[in-house]
Amino acid sequence: MDERINILWVDDEIELLKPHILFLEKKGYAVSTANNGSDALDMIKNHFFDIVFLDEQMPGLSGIETLERIKNDAPFIPVVMITKSEEEQIMEDAIGSQIADYLIKPVNPSQILLSLKKNLENKKLIGEKTAQQYQRSFGKLSAEISMNPGFREIAEIYKKLVRWEIDLQNTDDQGISEILAMQKKDANNVFAKYFERHYEDWLNNREQDKPVFSHMLLKERVFPLLKNSKPVFLLVIDNLRYDQWKFIQPLIQEKFSVQTDEVYFSILPTATQYARNALFAGLMPLDIQRKYPQWWLNENEEGGKNQFEKELLAENLKRYAYSDKFSYHKVLNLSYGKKLVENLPNLMHNPLNVIVYNFIDMLSHARTEMDIIKELADDEKAYRSLTRSWFEHSQLYEIFDFLSGKDVEVIITTDHGSVKVVNPVKVVGDKNTNTNLRYKTGKTLSYNPKEVYAVTDPHKIFLPKEYINSKYIFTRNNDFFVYPNNMNYYTNYYKNTFQHGGITMEEVLIPFVHLRPK
Repeated sequence: MDERINILWVDDEIELLKPHILFLEKKGYAVSTANNGSDALDMIKNHFFDIVFLDEQMPGLSGIETLERIKNDAPFIPVVMITKSEEEQIMEDAIGSQIADYLIKPVNPSQILLSLKKNLENKKLIGEKTAQQYQRSFGKLSAEISMNPGFREIAEIYKKLVRWEIDLQNTDDQGISEILAMQKKDANNVFAKYFERHYEDWLNNREQDKPVFSHMLLKERVFPLLKNSKPVFLLVIDNLRYDQWKFIQPLIQEKFSVQTDEVYFSILPTATQYARNALFAGLMPLDIQRKYPQWWLNENEEGGKNQFEKELLAENLKRYAYSDKFSYHKVLNLSYGKKLVENLPNLMHNPLNVIVYNFIDMLSHARTEMDIIKELADDEKAYRSLTRSWFEHSQLYEIFDFLSGKDVEVIITTDHGSVKVVNPVKVVGDKNTNTNLRYKTGKTLSYNPKEVYAVTDPHKIFLPKEYINSKYIFTRNNDFFVYPNNMNYYTNYYKNTFQHGGITMEEVLIPFVHLRPK
């Protein structure tokens, strides 16, 4: 072993365990001993131990009493209870006190070794096994990336990469993590080229075989469910990436079965103003502006850009002859979330209930603006973990808990994802240029054409233009736009933050999940 594991063994007959201790020391473990609970507690306060073996029956402080105090003083140390008794009550007391393992005397060295490996080396062994599995699949995945994949194949490649990201996130093998990151970058490069080559043709119906985009989603995936008699709950979690969905999926699958787990394509820009309005309206942004000018605000117009989602949704439903009652709720704060949870029983009469949750989008912006959030979510793994932690303690989780006992259809989806940006790309624009870091729109943009996807006529991809010569440019991979003025300051300020609006798998390929209560 590179670093010795420190064991504390507490037993009032510790001298009888000398052979076991010698066995462990030969295996490379460092073993300290105590023959009573009080001494053990003192040792834990003054020394670091990776694990404690604790006798249940001792004079003075019993094993259960010692265990309770250990959990108060050092709650993260795994404790293995060892006892002569097989009484159910003692087992329940020990398990209820969060023991790591439970062994019945007499124990043999193999049992002790197995318990150590299970409690201390389990993650390491799993990580090593997973790394080996990824190494074996690396070549096949690289071949899939390089063989001009279509949109369906790219979606499957992305799902596989997300799976490996999550499986390998706890590995200590930095080399494997770097290889995976490089492979994902290669896949994003292939994706961006493919997407840019086909995007305009897809939107203009010049290719019949095309992905489901934002403005098509409700018509093709949600409205058909309204033909059933069950209420449909559509939960739109703003800025939810596919990897974040996979990270909270185990919590949801405890009470729901997954009917569909796929990705659909966000339109460009992959930003709320465009993608979510398109989702609810069933129309591209240019068509929304033309058909409902009172509900569309351009980049430089004052006011919220997503104030009329309910109205756009109502028109969309009418367009396809779904005129039944529906509810729409946008949760922006804790108090509104609480009121919504209390009101859930009253929503069961509606054929469709739409709930928009803005937390993850706010988390993304807060991570840019607040140092404490930057520290809490300083990488992809932490970003996923923070999302899961929020979800477990949110009203959204309470909504799922309520729905799990009802005969309903539940949809989880989003409007766009986000990507961690690293590489600054220079752009020059006038004062009317928008502030987003992943896309820019304006009439006097100066940029390196090789570094962006440029759309000189926005109408060709159904985007509004404020000026007759307006254009849009989009970043790829981990790039973000900066102005030459104060470039170093803005590069350092925004580097390693999560942004959206551009062209990556993380932003464009977003989850659509259909659930039914078990």
